[in-house]
Amino acid sequence: MRAQVAEVAVREWASLGEGATWDPATGRLIWVDILACRVHTYDPASGRRTVMTTEQHVGAAKPRAGGGLVVNLQEGVGLYDTDGVFSWLARRPVPGRRGNDAAVAADGALWAGTMRYDETAGGGSLSRFAPDGAAIEVFGDVAVSNGTGWSPDGLLMYYVDSPTRRVDVCRMSGELPLDRRPFVTVEPGAGFPDGLTVDAEGCVWVTFWDGARLCRYTPRGDLDRTLELPVRRPTACAFGGPGLRDLYITTARTGLSRPHPLSGSLLVVPDAGEGMPSAAFGG
Repeated sequence: MRAQVAEVAVREWASLGEGATWDPATGRLIWVDILACRVHTYDPASGRRTVMTTEQHVGAAKPRAGGGLVVNLQEGVGLYDTDGVFSWLARRPVPGRRGNDAAVAADGALWAGTMRYDETAGGGSLSRFAPDGAAIEVFGDVAVSNGTGWSPDGLLMYYVDSPTRRVDVCRMSGELPLDRRPFVTVEPGAGFPDGLTVDAEGCVWVTFWDGARLCRYTPRGDLDRTLELPVRRPTACAFGGPGLRDLYITTARTGLSRPHPLSGSLLVVPDAGEGMPSAAFGG
């Protein structure tokens, strides 16, 4: 196997880049800068970029089935239509709390996480939002809700609450996860698991905040591959590009006294593997 090296897709000075998401309908990579209230898009075929500013901190932005975006904001989940007009899907402001990472399941539901700004244990949650806005709180005792993804057959869900230093796995029963248990546990000093994606072979790719790396785990939880990165704080990853073979990685520079020159940029590992098509939010 040839050496896999991360390259620069978009050189950017994002404070807290997050939420890498491939939109197959437009052939673009969507990602956010949470603290700058910005949603970025990048078309690797043309090099074209766009930047949209939101009114609040934005933890994630995902494509909608009919066009536009669903966004996980400071005060709840909102919608942008194709003309950029905004409306709330579910507004639930809680002082000191904001939206963080999110994911869309195969059925078109949005799974959106929250966290307190001070990262207090139990101050965050993970909720499932149906396309009509009906919401169910899935996990309520969360500190920093992060990566969420599903196995290719949809029978398993993977989930990260970063301060626990674990990637957990759950058995899906209908629309909800059951039997949450540790899938991977990380030793102190190795960084914190952050965003994740699941590839076509059912392996789980995890970024490590303060770990300067990205790891691939087999469906049994065995470490299969480690990709060292030039930046200390990678935050999320997603497959995109032709054949969903390029792995895009968002990064952050917030909190670093001497960030690497590429901290905050969007990175890419060409031909890293094979991803799964991502679903669009059904609302």
